[in-house]
Amino acid sequence: MHVSVESIGSLGRKLSVSVPADRLQTAVGSRLRELSRSVRLNGFRPGKVPVKVIEQRFGAQVRSEVYGDVVRETFGEALRQQNLQPVGQPEINAEGGASEEVRYTATFEVAPEYGEIDVAALEIQRPVAQVEDTDVDTMIETLRQQRRSWNVDDRAAKEGDLVNVENFAVVDGKRLPEEGVERGVTVIGSNMLFPAIEVALAGMSAGDEKTVDVDFPADWRVAELAGKTAKVTIQAVKVSEQHLPAIDEAFIKSFGIKSGKLDQFRAEVKNNLARELKGALSGRLRAEVAQKLVAAYSHVELPPRLVEAEARAMAAQAAENARRQGQQVGQVDPSPFMAAARNRVAAGLLVGEIARRHDLRLDPKRVNEAVNLIASTYEDPQQVVDLYRNDPNLMSGLQARVMEEQVIDWIAERAKATDVAMSFTDALRANA
Repeated sequence: MHVSVESIGSLGRKLSVSVPADRLQTAVGSRLRELSRSVRLNGFRPGKVPVKVIEQRFGAQVRSEVYGDVVRETFGEALRQQNLQPVGQPEINAEGGASEEVRYTATFEVAPEYGEIDVAALEIQRPVAQVEDTDVDTMIETLRQQRRSWNVDDRAAKEGDLVNVENFAVVDGKRLPEEGVERGVTVIGSNMLFPAIEVALAGMSAGDEKTVDVDFPADWRVAELAGKTAKVTIQAVKVSEQHLPAIDEAFIKSFGIKSGKLDQFRAEVKNNLARELKGALSGRLRAEVAQKLVAAYSHVELPPRLVEAEARAMAAQAAENARRQGQQVGQVDPSPFMAAARNRVAAGLLVGEIARRHDLRLDPKRVNEAVNLIASTYEDPQQVVDLYRNDPNLMSGLQARVMEEQVIDWIAERAKATDVAMSFTDALRANA
């Protein structure tokens, strides 16, 4: 096998590989013989199909498959021979036919040279928090809110009431909608509707009508109203008062606590909150370490194609999220994601380089813990565990995340870390 390397810029490489035809032919012959022992064809006993017949029927397909296998195998061998470590997906262009000498070029990028990486010089803030009894109280109240029911009442609406509303708007002398009304529902004080409307609904009974001025934002979904002040006529159709369930035995048992005991319920809630807190603190620590790492090595050039690919992936994910929310979205421009993509690529390369230099290996125990933690939030945990065990893509993604967490923890243990105490609520808030 002959291998040559050409540099394309500082981080681009073009690998040219040629493999003697006999390696391909040997592999093709071996695969055809395997098929002759296993394939079933009419007129032949199982395992007795002549190789020539197999070649006539499957030769072209086998050569194509084997050609791809040889390219993949020799590409790895060539990288090891030249001591190269690609980042991102290589672009491989084959030359010649599947029956000739195997020749191809592979264009890819390599990781930058970082020089010495002194994690002990990093100054990081490590978030710490714990679950308090008040946090358990708040969570139980939230669970009550999720199970609340609504009773129709003929009194005037007040804060916390559910109000069914009909409305129409008038702007620039035009009524919207032209006929009929828009229908909606809100809990007064929740800001589900515009504040001016919710304020007006307080004190209204079913059947009452009122007109208020509403300032619509410039990006409002109805073009005729966007950026304008409209007179909105609202009618309270129905007023309902919330009813919260008592924290009794039936309520507690509905969450899987067979004993129905309050102390066991509180303990289970606290355990769930503690798991959620652990994940939040880990996420904050990863973000903190990544930010400091990226800042410390911001002078290092990054592989441009890898950054562009990451930006395109982020744009595609943003578009998919918008579609799931019912928005009509076409192709999203990746340009606004370039800065975030650079940070993500820089952090990933640095974490990978530190793991390589210090021979940090994936801990199977942590992978199992991660799978079990994810599964614990589902009704049938074992089903989720089996899903991860049987899906290589899911498991690969999880292993990559766990490995990143391991490296982050390793860095945090050696960096100049200052503990920063915060409340449970603050710890779970999205990072600024």
